[in-house]
Amino acid sequence: MPENRSLVSIDEKGRGLARLGGFACVAMLAIMAAQMVVFIVWPPPDSVPDFFSLFQENAFLGLLSMDLLYVANNTVLILIYLALYAALKPVGESAALVALVLGLVGIAAYYPSNTAFEMLALSRQYAAALSDAQRSIYLSAGQAMLETYGGTAFDMYYVLNAAALLIFAVLLFRSPFFSKTIAAIGLASGILMTIPSTAGMIGLIFSLASLLPWAVFLVLIAPRFFRMGHK
Repeated sequence: MPENRSLVSIDEKGRGLARLGGFACVAMLAIMAAQMVVFIVWPPPDSVPDFFSLFQENAFLGLLSMDLLYVANNTVLILIYLALYAALKPVGESAALVALVLGLVGIAAYYPSNTAFEMLALSRQYAAALSDAQRSIYLSAGQAMLETYGGTAFDMYYVLNAAALLIFAVLLFRSPFFSKTIAAIGLASGILMTIPSTAGMIGLIFSLASLLPWAVFLVLIAPRFFRMGHK
């Protein structure tokens, strides 16, 4: 994009949000890299007894296997959404606000879906159980926690965030500050996120496929946020 294109005019509060958004993009890229390392080096268990054993051997690694970093990831995402809202408000305030609200509601839905600390507590109770009957109860409770993790709240988080990103992407096409390439990459990531990762093999494929354009999107918008934040 030519350097002499006009910048989007935002107020001082918006510039502050843009700067935060730039730092948040960098932080999210670091978290995503850490998540990949954890997943590759320490693949998560596939059963409740194995999760309980992992928690008893290494509680922190157990929390990481239950996507503790994803909680941090979504907290950082709040700042990115706020920065996108501040940057895109001049080209479509109503649509930007709708996208922001959808994104924030989606993130709020995610937190109760993550049952990492519940699983940690259950693993400790399981280890202290005195009978097979008690252990069976804790195993059943652990299975319920895993089902909750991939249940309605998580699916709503996924779909609402996809909708937010799609709206932001449409606005990016209209913004003089962001290139059409950035908008197209954001749109591609949003489309790939429309199918939750819990939707079987196709969901897993779409979920993994969305990571690359999302990472590229973050790399490209971070410097734009920093530039916007210092104008």
